[in-house]
Amino acid sequence: MNTNDFDFELPEELIAQTPLEQRDSSKLLIIDHENKTMVDSHFDQIIDQLNPGDALVMNNTRVLPARLHGEKPDTHGHVELLLLKNTQGDDWEVLAKPAKRLKVGSQISFGDGRLKATVLEELEHGGRIVTFSYEGIFLEVLESLGEMPLPPYIHEKLEDSERYQTVYAKENGSAAAPTAGLHFTQELLEKIQAKGVHLVYLTLHVGLGTFRPVSVDNVDAHEMHSEFYHLSEESAQILRDVKKAGGRVVAVGTTSIRTLETIGSKFKGDIQADSGWTNIFIKPGYQFTVVDAFSTNFHLPKSTLVMLVSAFAGREFVLEAYKHAVDEKYRFFSFGDAMFVK
Repeated sequence: MNTNDFDFELPEELIAQTPLEQRDSSKLLIIDHENKTMVDSHFDQIIDQLNPGDALVMNNTRVLPARLHGEKPDTHGHVELLLLKNTQGDDWEVLAKPAKRLKVGSQISFGDGRLKATVLEELEHGGRIVTFSYEGIFLEVLESLGEMPLPPYIHEKLEDSERYQTVYAKENGSAAAPTAGLHFTQELLEKIQAKGVHLVYLTLHVGLGTFRPVSVDNVDAHEMHSEFYHLSEESAQILRDVKKAGGRVVAVGTTSIRTLETIGSKFKGDIQADSGWTNIFIKPGYQFTVVDAFSTNFHLPKSTLVMLVSAFAGREFVLEAYKHAVDEKYRFFSFGDAMFVK
């Protein structure tokens, strides 16, 4: 497979810059890959796509205010760090700008010295391992000094940082939001639950690699980034019961899909409580073991996320759906509209 097989034309004006005032008022394109049908709808109607006895599986990760602005005390030069993942203790893998000034041993100060970082290791592509020193609780210090790390294609300032969190965000650790979940309101979730649908939560801490286009021509040569996931015994038991009773596992977003399919692949179709790191690459030819349907946003051309959706619904049909979305002026990417794939 060639990466260009997953390319499509996207007018820049369709890239959503701000969230809609009401989370669940976004558009929803319902695609049935078996019958090759598409229906234009609105997100609050997703409840009609869910049946009593189904499980709606959501990623409850919470985005860290992971962008830090500081300076090198020796030169007073500006430095920006983007926290990617906690490696151990107070050590973090970060993306640094300008990275060339940050050698092993370099120090950075944030907020008049309330937070300090020392470079431990140099990685490729501007990556660094740093260790932080501070007084008090790290997450509280980060909340006071950090900024929400919006994707680079969003140029507008976000007035309310909670709009880049799902309403059920709980577990701190992501560098980016699981954006398919941004459409849900608490009221909509209550209606879905009242219909007899099980609300199930898992955690996958989203890394920035999720959104990057594939840079190699041959899809098979692409190396996926690793992300930490966790599925509790309580959630696993609900999912096993749903499957046994003939209900569907409906995933919210590609992060939930990747977690469920990692576990399904690991345990040969069984759903067990599990934690670990996954670099699963779901592309056409992959056989799904757990997920029966899902909602997702519209993704970047040539991205692994378009490939994942294509693995489920077929590349040609997915690209046809994307063309329809462009023609109908759906909003794309993090703050954009959604599709329901069944």
